[in-house]
Amino acid sequence: MQNIDLKDPYLFINRELSWLRFNTRVLEEAENKKHPLLERLKFIAIYGTNLDEFYMIRVAGLQEMFKMGINAVGADKMTPIDQLGYIREYLHAEKERVKSCYEEITSALKEEGLFIKKYHELNSQLQAKADAHFFNNLYPVIIPIAIDATHPFPHLNNLSFALAVKLVDKEDKNVIKFGLIRIPRVLSRFVELENNIFVSIESIVRRHIETLFSGYECAESIAFKVTRNADLVIEEEEAEDFLELLEQGIRARRKGDFVRLTLEKSDDVELNNFLMSHIKLDEGDVYKITVLPLDLSALWQIVSAKHFAHLTYKPYTPKVLPPLDLNGNIFDQIENQDICFFQPYESFDPVVKFISDASKDPNVLSIKMTLYRVGKNSPLVKSLIEAAENGIQVTALVELKARFDEENNLHWARALERAGAHVVYGIAGFKVHAKIATVVRKHRDGLRQYVHLSTGNYNVQSARIYTDVGFFTANKDVAEDATKFFHHLTGSAKYSELKALSMAPTQMKKRVLELIENEEKAGNSGHIIAKMNALVDADVIRALYKASIAGAKIELIIRGICCLRPGVAGISDNIRVTSIVGKYLEHARIFYFKNSSPQLFFSSADWMTRNLEKRIELLTPVYDAKIAQKLLEIIKLQADDDVQARVLGVDGEYTKVESKSGGFDSQKILEDYVTGVFESYVKERSSRENRLASKLLKES
Repeated sequence: MQNIDLKDPYLFINRELSWLRFNTRVLEEAENKKHPLLERLKFIAIYGTNLDEFYMIRVAGLQEMFKMGINAVGADKMTPIDQLGYIREYLHAEKERVKSCYEEITSALKEEGLFIKKYHELNSQLQAKADAHFFNNLYPVIIPIAIDATHPFPHLNNLSFALAVKLVDKEDKNVIKFGLIRIPRVLSRFVELENNIFVSIESIVRRHIETLFSGYECAESIAFKVTRNADLVIEEEEAEDFLELLEQGIRARRKGDFVRLTLEKSDDVELNNFLMSHIKLDEGDVYKITVLPLDLSALWQIVSAKHFAHLTYKPYTPKVLPPLDLNGNIFDQIENQDICFFQPYESFDPVVKFISDASKDPNVLSIKMTLYRVGKNSPLVKSLIEAAENGIQVTALVELKARFDEENNLHWARALERAGAHVVYGIAGFKVHAKIATVVRKHRDGLRQYVHLSTGNYNVQSARIYTDVGFFTANKDVAEDATKFFHHLTGSAKYSELKALSMAPTQMKKRVLELIENEEKAGNSGHIIAKMNALVDADVIRALYKASIAGAKIELIIRGICCLRPGVAGISDNIRVTSIVGKYLEHARIFYFKNSSPQLFFSSADWMTRNLEKRIELLTPVYDAKIAQKLLEIIKLQADDDVQARVLGVDGEYTKVESKSGGFDSQKILEDYVTGVFESYVKERSSRENRLASKLLKES
């Protein structure tokens, strides 16, 4: 250990580069022919949405640092300009791969009778339909803008979509003008002319440019989309009214600096120069494309085509398993025993029932809840409003800094206040990312508190596609911690020491490091299995390296960013990192430490510095042996996945796991576990482990 430098930059993969490889994993799923066609198209839409947010936040931040001359570097020591260069090179190279994948999928969709076309590809009958749609639905709302001395280049909001046009005067061919046609975001990007034919909106608008600019001929047009810096910087200490300041920040987001331009490839030098003279960007941040839609996220519209549901996965109906019973008294069920369920394989409905029943129960005195991303039509928030109107004391921590959900959360915060709830808008300087709800209820023996803790958001929509741990308990120690936690939030206490739970930023990182160090001390008998979305924190990574050097076995299941470099001889050769990207978004954070008591934990937090030091988070221990075994089997199953999983190599690249006979698709097995498949897998695994243990015993 004395001769090993755990601060060596080589031991840390750059987080932005790691994210790029994660998004390539999403693209791999679009290329995966085992998925139904519209599921593959969905992954292209996800890839595009991810890339938009990556540019709006991460690349925008790097560009700002470069402009300001800041060479701040992380543990990997890459400077902002180094990272920008790599990102641009990587994404420009990947364009052709995305195009090829899209062409393959759309070609196969044609065989199924679903067409994505442009106006000029339509027959005369369908062109007439497209023309009628233009005059009835588009002409009144699109905005033609001539750009000249009296008409300056307009402001373009973030993710604006438009056509740049080059116009020639019909009477004087020497007169050339330039203009724009803004296509509002409220308009769908595809027009569904018939149940099976989708036409890009820009191609319909392009057909009618000369209608919009009468007296001119269109010499050339280019469709384009702009991306702006969308990160909100809010100086909370200077804000007398945080809500007002947040609204100003949301408005400012639409006006941030340009960070990316995506446009159709065109050989017209004059029109290209016109556009670039107004949208000033480094050439590397300009992406010229052919064939692909400019806005890949718009493909969600086609994925949702009702007439082609057979080209998607059959809807999965989550189960409500014992001891939960939607027809029974949920408070009695929680009082009888701790209850753990794994979404979306098990239903989120008991959480909705928990808050809904509480809102109507005359014995309930108070409900307290954190709200991070709740969705636009939240039954949970509606129940909180009903509870407040019924005279129940409702306290809601509404995190207004939940990125891209600020406006929605602002709406709910005001609705809750109008109903009489006490609304807390987070804590200055920190995001509240913990997921916790408590209900205080009169009982024959006094007051009882019922607690729900989770790794995921209180969002009915995402609960159908995100894998998360949900947990109900009436444990007194946890209940006391829950009370203290909410007192911390509402009272703005500087420090609160919880006993059963661990809170970030005051306790969690220290606790995580202690748990890892405990496995390091155990040497060859140390074993860690950790499932999370991202691993970035340098202190945690160094602790894992130390445990690996000491001989501990470490299995990491990390969906997205991983800055730890596995497989380095003598340092991380005891660490295996896998990533699972599949039908469901792997969102749960579950941690197993063999030599700890208890051994199992789940958390709202990833092992990222922002989560451990700059957010309010919770780490929950699992005391119940059956629940601990259930969660352990889930993460062991995922560690065994050899269908959807990819292994991270020492070079930072992901490779497909070599499949065993039949293969283990963890998501598929978990979907089927109520039919006995999961139990069969557990028995098979136990038998395999027993055979291996017996073999090792004989050899020793």
